[in-house]
Amino acid sequence: MIQSDRKKKRRYGWLGAAICLALGGCNPKPSDLASSTISKENQTKPPKSATVPAPQPKSEPVPLDEFQQSHERMLATLKAVDKQSQLDHPFLGVRPLKMAELALKTSGPSASAWDKSVMHGLYGQQLLRAGRTKEALVQMQTSTDLVDSLGDSIKLDVKQQIYYLLGVAYLRDAETVNCVHCINGERCLFPVSGEGVHEDKSSSMGAIRYFEKALELVPGDLKARWLLNVAYMTIGEHPSKVPEQYLIDPAKFSGGQSPVGEFTNKAKELNVNIKGCAGGVIVDDFDGDLDLDVVFSTWETNGSLRYLVNNGDNTFRDETEQANLSGILGGLNLVQADYDNDGDIDILVLRGAWLENHGRHPKSLLRNDGKGHFLDVTYAVGLGNEMYPTQTASWADFDHDGDLDLYVGHEGFPSQLFQNDAGRFKDIAPAAGVVNGLPTKGVAWGDYDGDSWPDIYVSNLGGRNSLYRNQHDGTFVDMATELKVDGPFYSFPIWFWDANNDGLLDLYVSSYKPGVEHVVRDYLGQADENEPDAFYFGTPDRKFEERRESLGFSRVTQPMGINTGDIDNDGFLDMYLGTGYVDYEGLIPNLMFHNQQGKKLVDITFSARVGHLQKGHGVALADFDRDGDVDIFAVMGGWFSGDAFARAAFVNPGTDNHWLYIRLVGTESNRFGVGCRVRATLKNSDETKRNVYRWMDSGGSFGANPLRIHLGLGSNESIEELEVFWPKTGKSQILKDIPANQFIEITEGSDSWRSLKY
Repeated sequence: MIQSDRKKKRRYGWLGAAICLALGGCNPKPSDLASSTISKENQTKPPKSATVPAPQPKSEPVPLDEFQQSHERMLATLKAVDKQSQLDHPFLGVRPLKMAELALKTSGPSASAWDKSVMHGLYGQQLLRAGRTKEALVQMQTSTDLVDSLGDSIKLDVKQQIYYLLGVAYLRDAETVNCVHCINGERCLFPVSGEGVHEDKSSSMGAIRYFEKALELVPGDLKARWLLNVAYMTIGEHPSKVPEQYLIDPAKFSGGQSPVGEFTNKAKELNVNIKGCAGGVIVDDFDGDLDLDVVFSTWETNGSLRYLVNNGDNTFRDETEQANLSGILGGLNLVQADYDNDGDIDILVLRGAWLENHGRHPKSLLRNDGKGHFLDVTYAVGLGNEMYPTQTASWADFDHDGDLDLYVGHEGFPSQLFQNDAGRFKDIAPAAGVVNGLPTKGVAWGDYDGDSWPDIYVSNLGGRNSLYRNQHDGTFVDMATELKVDGPFYSFPIWFWDANNDGLLDLYVSSYKPGVEHVVRDYLGQADENEPDAFYFGTPDRKFEERRESLGFSRVTQPMGINTGDIDNDGFLDMYLGTGYVDYEGLIPNLMFHNQQGKKLVDITFSARVGHLQKGHGVALADFDRDGDVDIFAVMGGWFSGDAFARAAFVNPGTDNHWLYIRLVGTESNRFGVGCRVRATLKNSDETKRNVYRWMDSGGSFGANPLRIHLGLGSNESIEELEVFWPKTGKSQILKDIPANQFIEITEGSDSWRSLKY
């Protein structure tokens, strides 16, 4: 992406600008993506005369030999994508490193000290991105020493930026040596303390030295101030040894009290502390044994999907190869569904996000045989005709024909609405009026107007968001502006949820304008220009009301991966946000908020010990240790090879509150009841009653919870009345007096339920 010299200098500093120019451009940032030119073709609205084809008789199922051919074709395609990406991938390719190395080798003896400094700095930055951290430090230290030798001839802000970049490199090396492989569960939890303190403190000391030198030149640099405080934490000397003028008061990191106490990151004990870059995650039962398994991805084009099977004893084993997933490479996000209504969970892999035209990678639909063995059927079912960059998609039965359809949002290219016909898909987005065409970062289905037909919310990064209302005839109309839910302008992941248990769907829409400085201002109580996250609460007249202020939600969040779950089984959904951005400096704590009866959202990040500093992507909240409360699986890791990290698994200590898990089985409706509403009526101790509502979905738009309903029941030992509403038929079934603390199955149309193994 070509930028003016002035913009480069403002974003990267003088050394960074020189690096950008030497490379012929810098990697895209969210603001670049948002402002990128979108072709007229991609913005074209459907003609007024366009109509969705009338329903036709169901097609014949796809023959199995076509599935095998599709799988082999995808393996070849992904191998070719990886071969090209090894050189030209904007974040992972080796071309910038090779160019920087060549520039240094051919600079010649006549090159000035400044030119040599730039070349060493450029080469060091690229080595850092490639994960060759020790070599990077040598080059960047040489660059810094050369700048120091030039004395006052170097501008103050240039020297300050060089010191700052070297400090970041030292801090990354400290993480690599002490934290990356999850040596213990406390590493990289903010505020760093106890067992989280580094054993090898040498690189943290280097980081401190250069952050302090940077701050001596520019005392108001909030990024350097933040990372200086982090570095002092890693050596166990915060706050005592931090220079007073740069100290961030530890009292700022208190927050509210966790209702469950402290979570524990047990990724190592569970055998899931696998290192990787940014990726997605699904926690669900893929092999039909009722235990929850884990599938996660990495956006590295040579990184395979990983399939971890639950051993039933709170540990997992890697069966990627046995599942036939070797060679299914890359993927920034994953979403599951039973697309063919055969009773098992299939997987959709989304690729190419953030890469613009470099991201014309195929998506993958992986068909499960019910035993955790997969075939990539993308080409056989009609999902491989176009390759657009994406990381977001969602499933729903929008046409009430009993199977799941698929909406895929793309970045600067037309979104697609795939209508499912007996397991074959056809894109009808132009006729349906949902093309969008903006840089889409989140999509979610939800029946916001209560008419039993699912609607679509679309989050765009740097554009007006859309809420497409389902008109029951295969077409949609955008209601976002009329209902005042078309912001924030820079938004990212989203979800529909019922935050206050009033039976009306609410909307959470995150704001995403990255920068450490925004987070620091938040902790310091300073004003910031960042847009706030939006909390749109549904109203009885089927409109929305923004309630961020009444919820007491004043945080700058910068989330990428998100999901919801009732962590304390009180009946109200809480939220976990995976945070960060592309640069190495983007070390900000992931966040958790406790929902206090839909009236307040309290930040419990630090008291719950879940404030992981690494870049958070796919998030799933699920009870993977089968004790009745939801745990957290979070994919940690950034965009560059050198910014990879171990996945995290935060185990919930639990409460005495009661719970119920429900598996729905559709007969006329889709097999897993996606889109169904469940209402549990509970009797309070004072004989009054309250309701807990849930909709069957996988949660947020980056990371996937299991396709089973979890109900927190508080102190109630039973459910007085349970209603399941099936939107396709418009029918409800009512069940009475269900004991708590079990896993049950409810089949559509049945007047009873059955208990399952748990």
